[in-house]
Amino acid sequence: MRVSMKPSRIGRFHFEPYLVVIFFSLLMIGYVMVCSASLHRSVDAFNYIRKQSLSIGMGLTAGFFIMRVPTKFWERYGQNLFLFGLLLLIIVIVPGVGVKVNGSTRWLALGGFRFQVSEIVKLFSVIYMAGYVTRHQKTIRDSAFSLIKPIGLFAIAGAFLLLEPDFGSTVVIITIAMGIMYLAGARLVQFITLLSSLAICAGLLVYVAPYRMKRVTSFLNPWADAKDTGYQLVHALISFGRGEWFGVGLGSGIEKLFYLPEGHTDFLFSVIAEELGLLGVLTVIGLFAVFVWRTFLIAQEAEIIGEKFSAYIAYGLGIWFGFQASVNMGVNMGILPTKGLTLPLMSYGGGSMLIMCCAVALLFRVNSEVQEIKANKPKERSKWVAV
Repeated sequence: MRVSMKPSRIGRFHFEPYLVVIFFSLLMIGYVMVCSASLHRSVDAFNYIRKQSLSIGMGLTAGFFIMRVPTKFWERYGQNLFLFGLLLLIIVIVPGVGVKVNGSTRWLALGGFRFQVSEIVKLFSVIYMAGYVTRHQKTIRDSAFSLIKPIGLFAIAGAFLLLEPDFGSTVVIITIAMGIMYLAGARLVQFITLLSSLAICAGLLVYVAPYRMKRVTSFLNPWADAKDTGYQLVHALISFGRGEWFGVGLGSGIEKLFYLPEGHTDFLFSVIAEELGLLGVLTVIGLFAVFVWRTFLIAQEAEIIGEKFSAYIAYGLGIWFGFQASVNMGVNMGILPTKGLTLPLMSYGGGSMLIMCCAVALLFRVNSEVQEIKANKPKERSKWVAV
């Protein structure tokens, strides 16, 4: 079977207006807030702004080309892409190859551009799982082995991620896999059993690693050790408190000035809370909520017309964006233990921005193909005959 790279399946590209507006709204709000949160972080005040501008430009350019690739291409090569992702996870932990930042070796440097391998693996995980459940949908509903088989591969990927260490990304890719399998029709009893087993494993991983246990216990009462283990969360909560209803004003936040760690990346949501207040917080939450809702609507449309792979791609992307955004915002608000997960399409970071833009472009492609198929589908003749 030969897969053409030409966009021959689509007569014209069909954009989903809600998603386009939400996509650019998140990009622009994130860009403005990264600018505000990073001006003081370098001698060159525009250093982070230039880098973020370049990252967004690269992401949009890459997304343009991704939109031109038929979904059949991803369906055919999904397994190979996931194996390539595993290879990258091995390479990044090779001594002297991966780039170490804040005690974790999660990045590879290529031509002066640094990217986080786990972000690529997340995208490949969605593509692989969509292909897997499409090929094995019947057995997934009837056999527990069909659930365990892909989880084994994801466990290998998770093991490499934990060696970096990157517990947060491990949870994300497992959530993507479990979510897609559940939506593909996995039996509830089998699903709950597997989910319980994974939850026990996650609990053990937290228990055996002192730094993870410290994060879990510190978020329960960050004020007990506000200058050490609870430092990040305390200052994040102060940011929310200072923001009140409408914020202190764009650029007028104090916590980002060397008090709030990683205010331009993991804790960007706290900067939004301080400078834009509850109004800004609810706006961002609302944008992500509508994004996930529209993504699931696209998935349902694809499923109705029989495009199973496209449907599970959309479901997987919705799960990924919704879950990662929820975790990031939950961490900022003190609802969840601290995890190194960025806020999709908003946080500073070249590799993350590039992959997120590619993921949205893939979603645009799925929607366009679905709309084109629906437009070209012969309409059923009415059963009623005028008399």
